[in-house]
Amino acid sequence: MTHDKEPLRVAGRTVAPHLRARVPALSRRVVERLRRDLPAYAMLPGEEIEGDIADIVQHSLRLFADVIERRATAPDEAFARQRESAARRAEEGVPLDAILTAYHVGTAMCWEEIAAGAGPDDLGHLREMFSLTLGLQRQLTSSVSGAYLAAKRILDSEENSGRHALMTALLAGAPPQGARTAPLYAVAALMLAEHPDEAGPATRAAVAARRKIRRVRAVLDEYAGEPVLAALEAGGGTVLLPAHQAPPWAELCDLVDRAAKAAGVPVTAAAEIAEPAAVAGVVARNAELVALVRRTGRPPGLYRLADVLLDYQLTRPSEALPELARLLAPLEGRPELLHTLRTYLAEDLDRRATAAALHVHPNTVDYRVRRITSLTGLAPSRPRDLQLINAALVARQVPPG
Repeated sequence: MTHDKEPLRVAGRTVAPHLRARVPALSRRVVERLRRDLPAYAMLPGEEIEGDIADIVQHSLRLFADVIERRATAPDEAFARQRESAARRAEEGVPLDAILTAYHVGTAMCWEEIAAGAGPDDLGHLREMFSLTLGLQRQLTSSVSGAYLAAKRILDSEENSGRHALMTALLAGAPPQGARTAPLYAVAALMLAEHPDEAGPATRAAVAARRKIRRVRAVLDEYAGEPVLAALEAGGGTVLLPAHQAPPWAELCDLVDRAAKAAGVPVTAAAEIAEPAAVAGVVARNAELVALVRRTGRPPGLYRLADVLLDYQLTRPSEALPELARLLAPLEGRPELLHTLRTYLAEDLDRRATAAALHVHPNTVDYRVRRITSLTGLAPSRPRDLQLINAALVARQVPPG
């Protein structure tokens, strides 16, 4: 129901535009109050409080102003963002009672703002606004509770359990008979760096880790067009992306980049396309590739076996590995020489680029390279020695045993 009457006013001011103008400052006060009075919100990561939570507070305050301006209840679609936010909080494990209390706190503070300075002449408008406030609060409670509980049901649903069972079977190398598997899977091992918020108190760190995982999964699910098979923890895990044909490699590289951007952390990954029966073997090899990429100091991103072929082969168990590693034994206890050697090779034997990377003078690089040659008998400038040095550096990354 709409009104042709004059706008709702209190203390001589039109309430709706006044409230809109106060939204930025009021939202900051609401967020500070939530942090101070609600333990569940005090434990949320700073990024989430200043991002998702602050955004939904501002959106809700503007919705409040819209209701007052129209002098009518809000349509159901106006609560879409609150429902999305509630579903995300469910996935992160934030209790429902804390979420509903937060909305009550925000509504109360909003009411205090619009009623400030009210006098006897404002009673009629105050009564109407109070009725609108109660209606809005009922709609918020219903929308938020419904979305939260629906998300929880999905998390615990038989469908989710079925996906878990299918993934378990694929990882065991025994896809169940009659199971609905994809023709192919892009099998990926992901290593997720720690988000800064994970270094905080235990509860905050746990929420930050769940949020990071949720954001990665959201990107992967959107790409696949369905919930992917995934076993992810804070440090990473395995993902199986269903496919009818092998996706372009550049497309998968872009997917990993988008997942890293969404999560706010570097992501190192290895991937390979496999039929269902071959998934288990590919998962094991991908785990080795990701570990190898990290040990050899390569940057984050997506890798395949062809990208690290020589290093992978050199790290296969053999009697030659210890001998290769011992070629650089004379550099033990001289970390500046080892670091210089790795950097010199990474910079394609460019002394000036190496000096810039190490923050030293090019003459210092020359001296250290001569010292390396003197101690090991291997000169990076000699092609045969360069091959041995590269192999020895890789062999040193292989754990003994």
